[in-house]
Amino acid sequence: MVLSPFLILWYVWLSSVSPPSTAATVSDRLTQNQVLEDGQTLVSSGQRFELGFFSRGNSSHRYLGIWYKNITLTVVWVANRNKYISGQSGSLSMGSNGFSLLLNNSEKLWSVNTTRVLESPILQLLDNGNLVLKEENNPDLEGYVWQSFDDITDTLLPGMKLGWNLKTGLYRNMTSWLSADDPSAGDYTFSLDSPETPQLVLIKGTQKKYRWGPWDGVRFSGSNELRSNPVFTPMFNSSREEVYYTFEVIDQESLLSRFVVTQDGWIQYLTWSKSSNEWVAMVTLQRDSCDRYETCGPYGNCYSDGPKCNCLKGFTPKSPEDWSRIIWSGGCVRRWELECENGDGFVKYGGMKLPDYSHLVESRNLSLEICEAECLRNCSCMAFTLIDIHGSGGDCVMWFGDLVDMKHFPSGGDDLYIRMAKKELESIADARRNKRVRVIVTVVICVATGMLLCGVISWCTIRIRKAKRRAACLNHPHRYLMEETQEEDLELALFNLKTVLAATDEFSFRNKIGQGGFGPVYKGVLPSKQEIAVKRLSRDSGQGLREFKNEVILISKLQHRNLVKLLGCCVHGDERMLIYEYLPNKSLDYFLFDQTRKKLLAWKKRFGIILGIARGLLYLHQDSRLRIIHRDLKASNILLDSEMNPKISDFGLARIFGADQTQEMTKRVMGTYGYMSPEYAMSGHFSVKSDVFSFGVLVLEVISGKKNWGFWHPDHDLNLIGHVKIQS
Repeated sequence: MVLSPFLILWYVWLSSVSPPSTAATVSDRLTQNQVLEDGQTLVSSGQRFELGFFSRGNSSHRYLGIWYKNITLTVVWVANRNKYISGQSGSLSMGSNGFSLLLNNSEKLWSVNTTRVLESPILQLLDNGNLVLKEENNPDLEGYVWQSFDDITDTLLPGMKLGWNLKTGLYRNMTSWLSADDPSAGDYTFSLDSPETPQLVLIKGTQKKYRWGPWDGVRFSGSNELRSNPVFTPMFNSSREEVYYTFEVIDQESLLSRFVVTQDGWIQYLTWSKSSNEWVAMVTLQRDSCDRYETCGPYGNCYSDGPKCNCLKGFTPKSPEDWSRIIWSGGCVRRWELECENGDGFVKYGGMKLPDYSHLVESRNLSLEICEAECLRNCSCMAFTLIDIHGSGGDCVMWFGDLVDMKHFPSGGDDLYIRMAKKELESIADARRNKRVRVIVTVVICVATGMLLCGVISWCTIRIRKAKRRAACLNHPHRYLMEETQEEDLELALFNLKTVLAATDEFSFRNKIGQGGFGPVYKGVLPSKQEIAVKRLSRDSGQGLREFKNEVILISKLQHRNLVKLLGCCVHGDERMLIYEYLPNKSLDYFLFDQTRKKLLAWKKRFGIILGIARGLLYLHQDSRLRIIHRDLKASNILLDSEMNPKISDFGLARIFGADQTQEMTKRVMGTYGYMSPEYAMSGHFSVKSDVFSFGVLVLEVISGKKNWGFWHPDHDLNLIGHVKIQS
C-alpha cells in the first residue's frame, strides 16, 4: 500500500547489502542439538523476517543477524556486532541450556546461557522479528528465557521497548552502526536517560547532542513528531516494574516500518514503499538547529520561526558582545537577583520545550497552586510545571539551578512557570499598564473627528484617481504604458488581452508551469504555433507598477544568449503581464534540489551552467549598453532551455547604474535571504559585488546540490557557506 505521509521530510536510501548466497531455509526454529550453518537461514512463519549469516558491501566479515525477507536486505538485529567472523566458518549451535555462535564449530564468539536446564528448548524466529529462547510447549511471553528484543542494536521494531526493566535491571537502548558496512557499536546512542524522570536523549560518546522530554501524557516535550498519527501510535509506560517507550503500527499486516539511529546521528522513522522499492523517511526527530542540545545557553530560548536565540523576559545576554556575533552558548543572566521570600513570584511561558531536568524533583497529584507554593518555599527552585509523566493525572515538576535547552513552539508545547524577582514582576506589571494606556490613547485619536474626516477625504481621492487611471489604461493601454515609462522606446510588441487568454486557455490550471515571487507563470501557444511563457503579476503581489516598468524597460534593451528573451507585454486594467520565450526545462532549482532529477546534471553540464550564468552576469555588469545590477540572482531565477543552457530571468528588482557609479543604497531591501550579500541585507547597500556574492552562493549550490538557506548538519548549525568555510 502506498501511503501519502504528512510528515515526509526526505527519502532515505539504504546501503547495498551482500545477502547470503542461495541460503537454504531450515524452518522458523532450532531445537536441541541442531546447528544452523552459514548459508542456512531461519524464516518466520509469516515469511516476514529471516535469520542467518550476512556480510556488508565487499567485506568478508560475517555476522549473525535478522533482516526483512523478500525486500532489499535490511538488517534489524546483529548478534555478534562487535566480533565478526572471518569467512563462512560460523555456525549457530543449540544446547539444553542456551545457544552459541561458534567459529569452526569450536571457538565460541557469542552465546546465551540459562541458569537452568531446559527440557525441550527451542530457538524460534517470530513474525514480529523477535528471536526467542523458550520451552517448546510454553507459549507464554513470560516463559521467554531470552529474546533479541532485549538486546537492541540500531533498530527499534514495533513492539520493542526502549527503556528500563526495573525488576531485572535490564536497560535497553539503540546504538548506531560504526559505518554502512560495519555493524560494530558506533558513535551515537539513543535512549531513555532516567527511569525516574524519563526523557529521550541522543548521546555522542558522553556528550548530549539532542534531548526530547519529559513525557507530558501526550508526547515527549520538544517533539511534536512522536505523537499519534495515521501511521503509528507511540506509547509510553511508567510503572514500578517498567519504564519504556514503544510504538505500534496501525496497519501492521501490510506496512513494514522501523525506527533507526543512523551512523550520522539521525533518528528516523522509516516505512517501506512497495511502489519504489525503498525506505522512505516519514519522521526525522531533528527538525531544525533549535533541537541541538543547549543551543542558546542558560535561560536562552530558541525560536525556529524567527531570530534564533532570545533571552527570556527578565533576562539579558551574559555577553552582549558574543550575542552580537551570533555566539549564544553563554546564555543569559537575570536583570534583578532573586530575593527568595521577599516578593519573588512566577511568570508563565507557554508553548515551551521544558528544560533539561538534571536537578528535577517531582511530587505527584498536586494542584497548580500547591505546586507553585512548594516551589516558592524552596529558594533554590527556579521553575515548575504540572504535567502527566506517570499517568497519575498530574505531576508537580520543579527545576533547580540554571534552566537550559529550551525551545519555543509557534503552536503546541508546554507551560513553564519561571521564578522572577519582585522588581522584575513590578517592571512587567508597569509595562502592561503602559501598553494599555497607549492602546486607549491610540483608539481615541483614531476615532477623533478630524482623523476620520481626513481618512474619508483621502480614500475618496485615491478611488477617483484609480478610476481615471483604469479608464485611461482600458482605452489606450499602449499610450498609458509609454507615459508611465517616461516615453522610453520599448522596442517590443504589445499583446492584447484577448490574444493572451486564447494562448493560455484563459489561464487554465493545467497550463500553469510555475509560481514566481510576484505571481504565477503560464504556458501558452500563439496562433503562429510559437510557445510562450506568460508571467501574470498578481494584484496583491509585491511587484507594483515600479517593478513592472523596470522589468519592461530593462529586458527590452538587453540581448544575450544567457538572458531570457522578452517578446512583449500586455496591460489591461489592473492586469499586467510579461510575455517571454518558453523554456521547456523550467528552472535550475527544479533539477538541482530534487534527489532524482539532479542526477541529470553531470559535472560537465553543471560547469556549463555556471559558465553560462557568469557570461550573462558579465554582460549585465560590463558589456551591455546599461550597467545592470540584478539584485535577485538565485536558482529559481535561472531558466534552462531545451539544451540545458542557462538564462537569467526576473529583472523586477534590477537597477541601472551610471558609468561612474559603484554602489547605491535603498531602504526598500528586497530579494531572497540566503543569496543577499550581508551589506545589502543589513544596510541596503548594493553594487556589482552584491550580484557576485549571489553568484558565489549559486556556484556552491550547483556543486553541492544543497540549498544555502535551510542547510543542516548534525555537528553544527552553520549554513552552506559556513560549512564550506570550515571544511576548506
